[in-house]
Amino acid sequence: MDNLTLWDFKSLLRQTEDNLGGLLMKFLCTAAAFSVAALVGSTASAQNVGIATSNPGSLFHNIGTAVANAANANGLNTTIQPATSPNQFIPFVNDGGIEFGVANLQEVNYSITGEAWWNGNKNENIRVVGQLQPLVEAIFVRKDSDIMTVGDLRGKAMTDGYTAQNTILPQLSAFYATAGMTRDDVEQVSVASVVAGANAFMAGDTVGFIFAHGAGKVREADAAVGGLRALGVDDTSDAALAAARAHWPTAFFKELKAGAMPGVLEDDTYIAFPQVVFTHAGASDEAVYQMAKAMYEQGKVMGETFPPMRAFKPADMRGDIGISEFHPGAIRFYEEVGLK
Repeated sequence: MDNLTLWDFKSLLRQTEDNLGGLLMKFLCTAAAFSVAALVGSTASAQNVGIATSNPGSLFHNIGTAVANAANANGLNTTIQPATSPNQFIPFVNDGGIEFGVANLQEVNYSITGEAWWNGNKNENIRVVGQLQPLVEAIFVRKDSDIMTVGDLRGKAMTDGYTAQNTILPQLSAFYATAGMTRDDVEQVSVASVVAGANAFMAGDTVGFIFAHGAGKVREADAAVGGLRALGVDDTSDAALAAARAHWPTAFFKELKAGAMPGVLEDDTYIAFPQVVFTHAGASDEAVYQMAKAMYEQGKVMGETFPPMRAFKPADMRGDIGISEFHPGAIRFYEEVGLK
């Protein structure tokens, strides 16, 4: 402890707080999930179902809220249950503890095969309900800083670690790869989650943080520091995309126009990837059918709840999901409306 610097102490305190918060949310999610599961009835109109999301302020919390509102508008009584990240709540959905969840497709696929941070632990009961609009991501810095590109982050303090959100490090590495960099090229400041990373940035501990466009936490940070700059990829060539996909296989490049989101100061290109609503193999066919139907029919409600979801296209719900499988209840709905 004699050699503990002020920064070390702040970092340790922040990680301890985040980890304790993650454990608490995990406990609450588990308890609420089993409570919700016990209430499931025999018909869709009588069913109470839960959607697992990430913490408030995160993109998946906003998306889960929007999906729940769409389901409620169609008569499926739905509540959201927050946890720290999908790598914590996917196993609960897999085991039938809660009916639905929202996550990116790559993490869902890894969870099924047991690859990457799942360390061989397979969640083979996971099934997809439908695809949502793509998640578009950026590294954010202060608008008034001299950091204009990802390459300008070399040697500077950046959020890293993401001990409670394993999905973020390879996404961060994908961004660095487009600039010919690795995580070793920055000064790594360990945080537990993207929300904690944004907090570290606002506290002045880092020069930047990674987050999804459209999330409430990004808007909070934008207001807190007097404006953000969203760094796009440094190189949009096929070689750069291949370098990014070496870290995040479902990645693709997507252009946003100036002013489209906080921090997008000029037309620029960012990393994007598919995201999905998922369930488990034992979920009621009728409940899954009704959830797919609600998403398909209530896109307006989702867009009103969370404006970035105005990019959602019902016709894309049955897109390519890689090694994942659609739940039979979802397939029944898609066949009814002619989605191949």
